[in-house]
Amino acid sequence: MNENDFLKKFGQRIKELRIETGLSQEKFALKIEMDRTYFSSVEAGRRNISICNIKKFTDGLGISLSDFFENIN
Repeated sequence: MNENDFLKKFGQRIKELRIETGLSQEKFALKIEMDRTYFSSVEAGRRNISICNIKKFTDGLGISLSDFFENIN
């Protein structure tokens, strides 16, 4: 899998889990204290983000890092 494919799968995983929480992009971005446009670009697979921001996502989703990455390969 190349980098672009991985970023898209990563973004899809975040979106899928965010939707399960019932939160819009805007409300979720506010919850994790992140700019909505930045968050949107992550979901779209256009950003390669830091591990600290990944931790913000998983904390906001209420899941562990290992659970988050379990289905991304």
